[in-house]
Amino acid sequence: MTSPVSLTEIPQNNLYQKGDVFVLFGELFGRGYVTGLLDQAKKAGMEIIGITVGRRDENNKLRPLTDEELAQAEANLGGRIINIPAMAGFDLDAPEGEKTPTDLLASLTLENWETEKLDWAHIEKCRQVGVKRFQDAVAKIMAELEGMIADGKNVHFAHTMAGGIPKAKVFLVLANRIYKGRGARHMSSQVLLDSDLGKLILQNFDEVSANTFRHLIEGSAAIRARIEKSGGQVRYSAYGYHGTGILIGDEYRWQTYTNYTQGYAKMKLEAIAEEAYASGIKATVFNCPEIRTNSSDVFAGIELPLLPLLKALKKENPGARAEKIWADCEALLVEGATVNDVLQKIADFQASDVMIPFYDFNNWPMPNSQGQSDITIGTSQEIAQMHKDGKALISDYLSVLVVEATGALIFGEMANPSAPVLWLNHDMVARQINKAA
Repeated sequence: MTSPVSLTEIPQNNLYQKGDVFVLFGELFGRGYVTGLLDQAKKAGMEIIGITVGRRDENNKLRPLTDEELAQAEANLGGRIINIPAMAGFDLDAPEGEKTPTDLLASLTLENWETEKLDWAHIEKCRQVGVKRFQDAVAKIMAELEGMIADGKNVHFAHTMAGGIPKAKVFLVLANRIYKGRGARHMSSQVLLDSDLGKLILQNFDEVSANTFRHLIEGSAAIRARIEKSGGQVRYSAYGYHGTGILIGDEYRWQTYTNYTQGYAKMKLEAIAEEAYASGIKATVFNCPEIRTNSSDVFAGIELPLLPLLKALKKENPGARAEKIWADCEALLVEGATVNDVLQKIADFQASDVMIPFYDFNNWPMPNSQGQSDITIGTSQEIAQMHKDGKALISDYLSVLVVEATGALIFGEMANPSAPVLWLNHDMVARQINKAA
């Protein structure tokens, strides 16, 4: 793919109706993107079914949710949960009695992690154990789903699985330096990826963020065939990230947060959707804008591209809602600071000679650099200091709106998806926010 394929019109749901089925393939945690899509499914009167990743016991063995955990998870979801643990990844898997990849990482220290070599033949055995465990769980989940979905219903499978960082003490220190380090604390993301630790992380990202989408599509083949034969339709959506088109100056241009280590797995996710779509299966990955979530907060500065959404709101059919959003955001700033002051800082950041080379779609995901990290993290900190309260930021406020808007865009588009990979850029997000006023 040499350029983004962008959603260009506000789609309308002309498929899903009361009694259709929405299956959340992943567990609902915190302030993630899927909450917006889930709200749309509930508004349409769809039946909500979820799954669980399960929990680990004191011996790291995967287990189902307890009755109390299940009740809490179902209340959080607003639907039923199939209580079969479907934890993706292989970092805690191994042939019986042998060491897991996480066990192998225990010997890594800040002194030796760059040069220490892992036993890749053993890790491949662990990966195969993890993949089989996950596929077996999917088969059991689909067997239960068979009895929960009536003939003729429309079904939407929403894939939300992502991540896959193994629990290694040394990585926590490295991540802080890569994603939050400035000056002498800066560390190159490429140094991590060139190490065996980095290669293991990338493999696990592939299994969690990408290959689970394939397991979902393949594992639900029997349900898909039955539903389609009985007059219903089946759809698959997934969440990607591959940069976003935002207002830079007076035009929408693609840009990205750097370094997005999961980018390789997200491109693999796109390829899986393209393969399914080419075979007649309606599967689409939606590359969504940068927002602040529980998982993205590790990336210092990831919220910077979100702030120009304020400009887009005044460009795309603005009305009373856009005015209110600007006023609400200005109220979050210290006395004497304005939204325009914040946007000027972003404009200076975007136009800097350091950042321009990173806005190259065909070289994504690029490694970080000292200069890029310094200006990204520095600008993020400067803007945070312009707020009255460090826990009530403009980026938090806008993130809620983006989740709501992308939920509506995805829900409408999946009725008749136009492509296997679609970018939801700031123009369409702003139009949807203004339209929902």
